[in-house]
Amino acid sequence: MRAARLMSLVLLLQGRGGMTAAELAKELEVSERTIHRDVLALSEAGIPVYADRGRAGGYRLVDGYRTRLTGLDRAEAEALFLSGVPDALRDMGLRDVAAAARLKAAAALAPGLRDAPATAAQRFHLDAPGWFASDTPPPESLAPLARAVWGDHPVTARYKGAERAVEPYGLVLKAGVWYLAGRAGERLLVYRVDRFTDVSVETGVRFDRDTAFDLAAFWGERSEQFTRSLLRTQITLRLSPTGMRMLRHVADPAALADALASATDDGTVVLAVESVGIAYSQVLAFGPEAEVLEPAELRALMAEAASRLSALYEQP
Repeated sequence: MRAARLMSLVLLLQGRGGMTAAELAKELEVSERTIHRDVLALSEAGIPVYADRGRAGGYRLVDGYRTRLTGLDRAEAEALFLSGVPDALRDMGLRDVAAAARLKAAAALAPGLRDAPATAAQRFHLDAPGWFASDTPPPESLAPLARAVWGDHPVTARYKGAERAVEPYGLVLKAGVWYLAGRAGERLLVYRVDRFTDVSVETGVRFDRDTAFDLAAFWGERSEQFTRSLLRTQITLRLSPTGMRMLRHVADPAALADALASATDDGTVVLAVESVGIAYSQVLAFGPEAEVLEPAELRALMAEAASRLSALYEQP
């Protein structure tokens, strides 16, 4: 652990030119006293690091010195491509690996480009968890499953109370919930990570991954299948031209193509929804641009809502 920290310290100084003990301590998440000890150890090991005195002082490397420790290993190279999702890296236990990769990449940049990571971070941010994320900590099974995914190691675990043997292909973070795509026997399945317990990673074994497997395509297909399975109710609407244009913003994406295909010349469409209750909130979004034709239950709910709205806006 200390060797990795010493390497990170050298790369920070190489990439940024000079840093105070306080800045280094904050970056490496240690105390300033630890930084002083680390700098002394580096000097004793022959690394030309020195201290500038005064208010603007700090630690620097001798001009022209460049470490050769900038090559990325496999884990760092793979983690570097996930640097845009720091919360996901932290949850999977890969934050330190990604940090080392970023430092190595920054140290290899030309001096005029070394501020590129900072300027990019000021301008772009990916909010990966999505709208429905919560403050719930990541499931305990996530870190060992992530190690298994990274190393192509099979796992044995309990899932919903039953013991399973799974070849873990990939992890997906959707709306704050982690999922595992894995092969069990001849089938590729999707599992919720928080339902795994007693995860055991067979680190001495590697399974043969299907090189044609595309995680994004697999997830997209299974997500659409799952969404369609929820759309068990159909409603019939008569939409105005404005309502027809609004349809793509109101309908569930999985139901949109079928709804458009069902449209008649007078704007009547058949729309698949999860339930009458959910349809009620969706149809409200149309305002006066949609009339419910069926089912009668939903038409009655909309008539009652229209009556209440009318009474509300008649008040001064």
